[in-house]
Amino acid sequence: MRLSTSAGFIALILSGTNAWAPVPHARGASRHVQQPLKMGFFNDLFTNTKQASNAKPKVEVPPNFEIPEPKPLTLTRSSDLPIVLKRSLALALRLGTGAFVLGWKIDDIFATMDDGKYALRIGPFGLRDSSSVLVDAPRPAEPLILYEYDASPFCKRVREMINLLDLTAEYRPCPGARAGKFSDELFERTGRRTVPYLIDPNTGEEMFESSKQIEYLLKTYGPSEDKFDRKALWPITFEAFSVYTSTLVAVLLEMPGARKKLNARPDNESMEPLELWGYECSPFVRPVREKLSELCLPHRMVSCSRGSANRNKMIEKTGRFQVPFLVDPNTGIEMYEGPEIADYLEAVYTVKG
Repeated sequence: MRLSTSAGFIALILSGTNAWAPVPHARGASRHVQQPLKMGFFNDLFTNTKQASNAKPKVEVPPNFEIPEPKPLTLTRSSDLPIVLKRSLALALRLGTGAFVLGWKIDDIFATMDDGKYALRIGPFGLRDSSSVLVDAPRPAEPLILYEYDASPFCKRVREMINLLDLTAEYRPCPGARAGKFSDELFERTGRRTVPYLIDPNTGEEMFESSKQIEYLLKTYGPSEDKFDRKALWPITFEAFSVYTSTLVAVLLEMPGARKKLNARPDNESMEPLELWGYECSPFVRPVREKLSELCLPHRMVSCSRGSANRNKMIEKTGRFQVPFLVDPNTGIEMYEGPEIADYLEAVYTVKG
């Protein structure tokens, strides 16, 4: 997999961002009756208390809320152009890392969309792509868990590798590594407030250190080493370059997710994880990721880089492919369009007044 910063390369990445396709009551003497009833009362009391403590917070969709109509390859607000360009520059600084899955290849340039599979339509061409090495790679049965925050260059390296390997992970935002309940949760678990921290519920492995996590992910969920060239991973594995450019990106984007929003609901960390389909470097997905991070909302990121098998899964689920795509199990809302998703999150998951 060769990476380039050419205009054509960036255009290919951006075109993939919004592309779409169709698609019994106990018996016994009376002297024994009172005790079971008494114990039953306390059992019910403790059970109800436990259930109440585990109950998820309730949220409501704003009055008169309307789900926006998906508009592929369209900037829905002209005022967003400067920030989209800035995010595109951030993409270029990282050489588009994570925009393509490992072993990306073009399968067909004249593919149709009649078979219900993803293809990017460009004039007379229908570009269908996949991975040449991830087809037989092990896939986790349960999503990975990553304690992280958006602006951290070390966290970014791991998120990019997750995209590269086409994995799904639950992100638990810890703004600045020290803010929010997930940071407290991490401290109780490990005695440290250091991110990224990776948990793999499939193997029981837990670890600090981004480089160690990257190698673990590659060894556990990547293809065998004889099927790909490790040199293709250098924008991530060359730590000095990776951290330096990721720091530049964080500064350029004004340190997203480094602080928790002051008006974020105090129970956001207790919400059911939201589901976000997209990929790390997409300029259109970024505003949603940033909003989820600063609101400290747990979210499951379904990787959809170019060549991802999840693109076909989205078409099976929704009849089209377009990212970002948000599924909110707390309200039942499913929607596209980055700026509108960010507005929705702001309206639902902040304290008014």
